[in-house]
Amino acid sequence: MKKFKTGLLSGLIVAGAFAASLATAAADPIKIGIANFGEHPQLNAAIAGFKQALTDSGYAEGKDVVYSESHTNFDASLVPQMIAKLQAENPKLMYTITTPVSQIAKKALAGSGIPIVFAAVTDPVAAKLVPSWEAGDEGMTGATDLQDMAAVMAFTKKLLPNAKRFGVPFNPGEANDVALVAKIKEVAPAAGFEVVEVGVDNVNDIQQRIASLAGKVDVIYTPASNLLQPAIAAVSAAARQAGIPIVNSDDGAVRKDIVPASFAVNYTQVGINAGKIAVEILKGKDPKEIPPSRPAYEDHAPTISKKAMADFGIEIPASLADCGCIVD
Repeated sequence: MKKFKTGLLSGLIVAGAFAASLATAAADPIKIGIANFGEHPQLNAAIAGFKQALTDSGYAEGKDVVYSESHTNFDASLVPQMIAKLQAENPKLMYTITTPVSQIAKKALAGSGIPIVFAAVTDPVAAKLVPSWEAGDEGMTGATDLQDMAAVMAFTKKLLPNAKRFGVPFNPGEANDVALVAKIKEVAPAAGFEVVEVGVDNVNDIQQRIASLAGKVDVIYTPASNLLQPAIAAVSAAARQAGIPIVNSDDGAVRKDIVPASFAVNYTQVGINAGKIAVEILKGKDPKEIPPSRPAYEDHAPTISKKAMADFGIEIPASLADCGCIVD
């Protein structure tokens, strides 16, 4: 009888310890890997919005979810190493920011069972991240930053009523840029613009390529390019020297008085859209059943720098004087 009691007691202790370990395991926070291309206000906002969406859905950071963040300072050659490092941490989900990072992650994580939610991708169909705008792919979907180019051009006409030639520098090696140029060409005729494009595949060529647009365009639109946006100060300096005003895809450069104006997607909202998708996946939904999201028209906003407009020798039109979008 004594042996039976000892055995029973030992069994109860083991069972209790097992139950306690299960409870601890159940209480462990979900791990999410965040693979960013580099430090940039737009991309950082997409991370902040993502976390905000999860917090708003009941996933408290540090308690219910923990994030492991990494970036490669816009060096594409280091992306595979970054993805491998984050994968080794066995995350429940991977959040990838920009097209190059998402494309590499898709190949690297294929068959791993780790779902991917992307953000700051302009055209995920052209980038072959998803099969269509109506569905996600195996283990992958996300939130795009596809701008409403018709709205961008309508704003540009208000800002520069006499502008007719729309210059677009872009990186021909970046799927985002190529897809956006195609979209610009599609909507330009209805907006009354002729499109003049110039390829820039190296930051060292910015001065020369922007200078080549002198006399050929009335305005330059700089897309959300991973090559051009980190070098927007150089783009702006070259454009100012060439006497060409800029409408940018990011308001951060406007608020710093680097470029005259922007009509930009709110990247915090892009991140929120991605975070809402991540919540659906964490709750069991198949990424294939979730179409990629696009920013709504109201997710865009104009910003005008009074100082930069003056530096470029442009007067703010009376029609925009009370827009509530002018920064000193």
